[in-house]
Amino acid sequence: MTSSPAATRATRLPSLTGLRWIAALLVFGFHVGTMGIVAEPDLRTVVNKAFSLGLSGVEFFFILSGFVLVWSYRDGEPRRTFLRRRVAKIYPNHLVTFVAALAVAFWFADPVAPWAAIGNLFLVQAWIPLDGYFYSVNNVSWSLSCELAFYLCLPLVLPWLRRARTGALWAVVVAVPLFILALWPAQLLVPEESRWWFTQIFPVTRSAEFWMGVAAAELLRRGRWRGPNLTVASLLFVATWVVAALWIRAEFWAALLAAAYLLVIAAAADADVRGRRTPWRSRPMVWLGEVSFAFYLVHVLVMKTLLRLTGDWGTGLPGWWGPLVVLVFLLLNLLLAAALHRWVEMPLMRRLGPARRARPAPATAAPAPSVPAPRAAPETAARPVEYAGRRDPG
Repeated sequence: MTSSPAATRATRLPSLTGLRWIAALLVFGFHVGTMGIVAEPDLRTVVNKAFSLGLSGVEFFFILSGFVLVWSYRDGEPRRTFLRRRVAKIYPNHLVTFVAALAVAFWFADPVAPWAAIGNLFLVQAWIPLDGYFYSVNNVSWSLSCELAFYLCLPLVLPWLRRARTGALWAVVVAVPLFILALWPAQLLVPEESRWWFTQIFPVTRSAEFWMGVAAAELLRRGRWRGPNLTVASLLFVATWVVAALWIRAEFWAALLAAAYLLVIAAAADADVRGRRTPWRSRPMVWLGEVSFAFYLVHVLVMKTLLRLTGDWGTGLPGWWGPLVVLVFLLLNLLLAAALHRWVEMPLMRRLGPARRARPAPATAAPAPSVPAPRAAPETAARPVEYAGRRDPG
């Protein structure tokens, strides 16, 4: 178990950028399974076993988002400035994929409810517990609706966070997996038709993972984080994933994976603070992490559209054609994500976001250093499907 030093040396946390790609890849693999792209039974079993818990990649994103935003937040920064920077980060890509999704719907003559589209455009759809609303237009953007809610709340909570006792922060870290576990009996208090929305979409419910990352980042920032090093944390994660995929009921694995994800995130950040090498901070991994937000926004739209155009939607592809097409989808989505990142996300962030002023060098141990914020990511599709004990929107 390691104790983190006060965070004074690392100005960036590149390992957390690299980890974003792992989260995006988990969601991609999950949707490959739920879309049934691989039709050959044995190969399909492998895909399903490997990515049956990939839905939790969104959980990974939410924890990571809370962690990185607290790490990078500058005390005294006006709330309006913070919000402008965050909106400049997520909205350009959202708007482009929103228009693309509407164009696809028009091409296939799919019905689009006007009010649902307006809710999606302004990223409030996750607050509406109605079928056809929270998964409207570009389905995966529901998670951006949650992220926007988190952004609005974080500046209000930060003054308390900076003053909070260490024990209170640890209480948040421990309480969140228990809260996720408690959602299963708690959902019985909600009308049956709204239970999926309440447990998986509702921003208040999903904010628990975000606040877990927030509390852990503040602990690391103070040098009070106690956790395993990256090697041990990674082994614990792999063991948790295997056990959860094979033997743990759906009511429990989300809580277990939240704890496992947090251990990996905090250990990777701690390694960066200490200047240690990690596999996630290599140049290729950092680049993949940088384009992961765009990848997340385009992957379901691209795969579903092409499968419908070829007539393979709902049927899958036989033999080794299935895995080959999955690889093609991976590369194609990565290419489109790279273009979106380079020609939309980055230039509009610079144009729309406020310029950061240089931070004066502190005379003593500084609080949080700066790190680019991660992108949220999520899952999708229009109709819930029973899968691995939990329903999938894809």
